[in-house]
Amino acid sequence: MHSLSPEQLIAGIRKSQRDEPDSGILRAVNHGFGRDGLIPLWTGEGHLPTPQFVCDAAVESLRAGETFYTWQRGIPALRAALAAYHDRFWPGPFSPGRFFVTGGGMQAIQIALQLLLDKGDEVIVPSPAWPNFPGPMRMMGAVPVFVPMQFEDRTWSLDLDRMRDAIGPRTRAICLISPSNPIGWVASRDDLIAIRDMARAAGIWIIADEVYGRFQYDETVERAPSFMDVCEQEERVLYTNTFSKNWAMTGWRIGWLQAPEAPGPAIERIIQYNTSGTATFLQRGAVAALEQGDEFLGLQLAMARAARDRAAEVLGRHEGVSFELPKGAFYHFFRLDGLDDSLAAVLCIIDDANVGLSPGGTFGPGGEGFLRICYLRDPASLDEALERLSRWIASRNG
Repeated sequence: MHSLSPEQLIAGIRKSQRDEPDSGILRAVNHGFGRDGLIPLWTGEGHLPTPQFVCDAAVESLRAGETFYTWQRGIPALRAALAAYHDRFWPGPFSPGRFFVTGGGMQAIQIALQLLLDKGDEVIVPSPAWPNFPGPMRMMGAVPVFVPMQFEDRTWSLDLDRMRDAIGPRTRAICLISPSNPIGWVASRDDLIAIRDMARAAGIWIIADEVYGRFQYDETVERAPSFMDVCEQEERVLYTNTFSKNWAMTGWRIGWLQAPEAPGPAIERIIQYNTSGTATFLQRGAVAALEQGDEFLGLQLAMARAARDRAAEVLGRHEGVSFELPKGAFYHFFRLDGLDDSLAAVLCIIDDANVGLSPGGTFGPGGEGFLRICYLRDPASLDEALERLSRWIASRNG
């Protein structure tokens, strides 16, 4: 018999994989998934299904027999559509050669990290931050160096001097998520210029997660400030993005990486050895999203704005609850006075109120004591979830 114990099997895997803790979001989902009547506000997706015109394009591709291996970088039609989309909203012109189709935004992140990092290298990460950035860093032996953001007078701010001081000899990149998941903060143009200048001075890269760039609430503009506004195309900036949020395609697992053209062959090799490309029929759907999806995105943004304000009204009723009204993305990140174990609170809310939230502690330093809700839900479900949560908060406060 050669059967090994679970302990023996676990001992044989890499220490960095063994030691990486489970995401608190996953812990919450596993605790509550499938419960009758539970309203899930824990993950970053809305309630609307993918638009029919996107699905139709994918189905037509399948029926046409586009089920074979394809370009590693992505089909020419999608890369051209990505360039045209960026020409509409960001300073261009953009070449299709800058765009690489990936298996979701998460693979775009993995490619960026694989491209830049060796074991022991460091990445500056303002925190609280989406855990799907620092987690993969640790699992490949790199070190996320957190720069805690400040929450004072119900306002989040980034200490740029503290970020600059965190740059050391092993620093390879600064990672910035703006608009922010989870806090809804949006970097200003001045913030971006300051980060650009410190990256240039140190000779390091910027990894820019601008997934929520179109989900911002300043009605005078069409998007949030971007590193594309202040950086040259051929400098050390990698942009990770996804079709998931704008066009309700979370389950499709398709995204893109935007990069200078020079590292293109290296990026193509990473894609080849990781996945050998993204299915053509998925890419046809993505082309339709870019070319026909403006009205749908506008609908989602209007729904998100109304839902943000509704959630703020309900949460704002309670003493001991504090938050900044989000300027972007679609999350409320709110603090409960006296809360020191956000995961335990989330599990309790699932059990007592049948509402799924995310624990703030899983988002890194500065996140403990907070809870995150995704408010991009249909109004009736959101209202019911907020009333349940409101009752739970009131019972906690006695």
